[in-house]
Amino acid sequence: MEGSTEKPVVYIVSDSIGDTAEFVVKAVASQFNSGQVEMRRVPFVENESQIRDVFEEASGGNAIIAYTLVVPELRQAMAEEALHHNVQTADILGSLMGAFSRVTCKEPHLEPGKIRQLDEAYFRRVAAIEFAVKHDDGKDPRGLMKADVVLIGISRTSKTPLSMYLAHQGIMVANLPLVPEVEPPEELFWVPSKKIVGLVINPGQLQQIRRERLKSLGLDENADYVNVERISEELTYARRIMKKIGCTVFDVSDKAVEEVAGRIIQVIKGGETI
Repeated sequence: MEGSTEKPVVYIVSDSIGDTAEFVVKAVASQFNSGQVEMRRVPFVENESQIRDVFEEASGGNAIIAYTLVVPELRQAMAEEALHHNVQTADILGSLMGAFSRVTCKEPHLEPGKIRQLDEAYFRRVAAIEFAVKHDDGKDPRGLMKADVVLIGISRTSKTPLSMYLAHQGIMVANLPLVPEVEPPEELFWVPSKKIVGLVINPGQLQQIRRERLKSLGLDENADYVNVERISEELTYARRIMKKIGCTVFDVSDKAVEEVAGRIIQVIKGGETI
């Protein structure tokens, strides 16, 4: 049997933006000759009238209607109109939702846009990770005002691990080292104090952490960097800056990154004062 040489028109009907259906249509079309199709999106469908309009336009032509609808009434309207107009349709989500329901013994949420919401959360995390890398260890102070939270503290007080952990939660984090011989960038004092968290630690514990760090790098373990008097001097300086800013201060001594991050999230949300 000879097939039609006319390029098919695929209507992408969705109660969200239609990305999912379009991706599937492209994947399937690529399996047929050149894969050339004309796609027409009909997003954010909310009522049966919109569905009837699509079928009126599609009927009589070389058309397919691919849809991702989760609201039962709209799915039923689609099925009825397909019979009436004799137009080929493809339910992208229906059979898979049915399979999930049978296996999990649960009903779907039936909330339009769920996939898009998941995608937005994913891209938010990716953007937050990129932001944390770009603004790690004082790089590009101009970005401090764009951060959800700014972590400040002397070297080896878990600023970078905390930044990356929080970034994976979708939080934009910048961190800045405090060094007695180096004035903090003026941008730090432009940031609202409620968005800044200072990190301090027990001098003895920090001395051990720094010593292990130097050892791993093959450097002199007796450097000034691990001198407890020097560490105390740095902490005194850091506390002075934190007091000037008026920010929340958290002692990270003997605390896991997850614990500290959880407390910081509470502070960001305004639910707790450390």
